[in-house]
Amino acid sequence: MASAHEAKLRVRDLGVRGRRVLVRCDLNVPLSDGEVTDSTRIRASLPTIRHLRESGGRLILMSHLGRPKGEVVPELSLRPVARALSGELGVEVKMAPDCVGSRVEELAAGLHDGDILLLENLRFHPGETKNDPEFAAQLARLGELYVNDAFGTAHRAHASTAGVVPLMEAAAAGLLMEKELEYLGNATAAPARPYVAILGGAKISGKIDVLENLFGLVDSILIGGAMASTFFRARGWETGDSLVEEDRLTMASELLARAEREGVELHLPVDGVVARAVTESAETKVVPVDRMPPGWSMLDVGPETVAEYRRIILSARTVLWNGPMGVFEMAPFAKGTFGIAEALADATAAGAVTIVGGGDSAAAVAVAGLTDRVSHVSTGGGASLEFLEGKTLPGVAALSGANGKGSAS
Repeated sequence: MASAHEAKLRVRDLGVRGRRVLVRCDLNVPLSDGEVTDSTRIRASLPTIRHLRESGGRLILMSHLGRPKGEVVPELSLRPVARALSGELGVEVKMAPDCVGSRVEELAAGLHDGDILLLENLRFHPGETKNDPEFAAQLARLGELYVNDAFGTAHRAHASTAGVVPLMEAAAAGLLMEKELEYLGNATAAPARPYVAILGGAKISGKIDVLENLFGLVDSILIGGAMASTFFRARGWETGDSLVEEDRLTMASELLARAEREGVELHLPVDGVVARAVTESAETKVVPVDRMPPGWSMLDVGPETVAEYRRIILSARTVLWNGPMGVFEMAPFAKGTFGIAEALADATAAGAVTIVGGGDSAAAVAVAGLTDRVSHVSTGGGASLEFLEGKTLPGVAALSGANGKGSAS
């Protein structure tokens, strides 16, 4: 388990035969016309579900789906997920009519070893996101043991991730949660060196806490995405119509100075792909970053930057990536992001530990077809960011310690 956190009880340490196990999964998948259109999160939950089922547990799965805001929204029912889960597992996954209440308690009590019951959308009740004690108590009545396998919601103190936990006999990390904590924990506690962090995306403000926490951990930071333009403006360079956070210029200057002071190599792009409009058909050209033409915007890093970043990535033993290099959803501005993804895959093949921090970076790696060629792709964008910022995740802190007693303080 992650050395950055108190060691947690693991699902493999639980004796589940004949016991009702309440399992928080992340089954928040996209739907269209009542069918699941992307089963990635469902498949990520399967190892824990299979382990518990094969160990004789009686499974009660719970998840949210979308943002129904405390009301029943039929289009956000988890029924399509129950069908998809049944297909993946080859066994019936029973669907509960709600996630709490006497009828649901009857269904849970009637389970046999290896049976699976999926509760209806947790967020149909306002008590879930409010971490309401009574709603948490209703959930707790359904099971005896608790497993959290939903890293993507671990940064939220909700009833199903935090409130229910003290009411259970024991609370363990699922296999997916364990993997997340292991990779992200090692990246913040015991990384093999050289350690390179790649940060992209639109704004410095969204990554400032990550940057500040990484300064004490990494050897090099590679900056990409629109956030690079704020650093360029801080250096007094022309940035054209590129996105610049005017209120963060002083912060950008301070980060550059801190990197130099603390011996961290902070690399900025040396060239960029620019255009007058963010469209597939826009005219583009590659320019040095200190010669940005007025009226144009930098929408991707250029080929010289990709080559330089690739060289640094291939020299690393640990690589962490969070945030794309440009507007990768459009072909004219995707080469930088995909080039970084390929560099990570090659670094992995050479023996480096490579971690993609969820969100757009995970999407980019998936589009590039390289998900299986990096060490770990986090399932939680927001959760992984907060972990890397050094924050305590409520859903992790609530779990029992490795000795099976109590929960983290």
